[in-house]
Amino acid sequence: MHDLEQRLEQLTAGEGLALIADLFPGKVVFSTSLGQEDQVITQLIASQNLPIQIFSLDTGRLFPETLELLARTESKYKTRIKVYYPETTSVEKLVADIGINGFYESVENRKSCCFVRKVEPLKRALARNKVWVTGLRAEQSANRSAMKRIEWDEANQILKYNPLLDWGFDEMLAYIQEHKIPYNPLHDKGFISIGCAPCTRAILPGEDARAGRWWWEESKKECGLHAK
Repeated sequence: MHDLEQRLEQLTAGEGLALIADLFPGKVVFSTSLGQEDQVITQLIASQNLPIQIFSLDTGRLFPETLELLARTESKYKTRIKVYYPETTSVEKLVADIGINGFYESVENRKSCCFVRKVEPLKRALARNKVWVTGLRAEQSANRSAMKRIEWDEANQILKYNPLLDWGFDEMLAYIQEHKIPYNPLHDKGFISIGCAPCTRAILPGEDARAGRWWWEESKKECGLHAK
């Protein structure tokens, strides 16, 4: 692990993705939520025609703009993004137990909703693979600042590779502009981190980038996908 981490430190994000795809043939997957970071990684994968499966989680509560962006992305890069959905019976039981918007009532309810709609589908998407590529950046939140470029994800029993870990926000925006990468129009309206529609708002001037996620509660602003 240490040797691989050192090799990746010397490479660009695109070079690192190519190395990972070569070292773990057919066993590398990338989870995209269609955020700006993820759109950069999609472009890096598509531009090199890397054998990395791109997938996304449709929770059933996404913004229409997010779903429209998924279609535009597939069209631009002539690729297919595999979409995973939550299990119908699990969603029905969740709604029966806490109500359609019961996640507002407690952190426990919100985490139960995230588990059913995101965590469980993610586990299915990662099963039998060896490397999970993510768009995490260290500056996004305090919880992510301690992450490494490549690390072992104990919860999912898989290596997690974060090729954009040391990218700054302005660097990311410049790359998107230079390469004409499609992005969610909600970003231009103050929505920096975009998740499910009921759980996301635009941030206010001076707020943390993830302040708009689960804005009604005090927490680490994580849904469980990247929990330590």
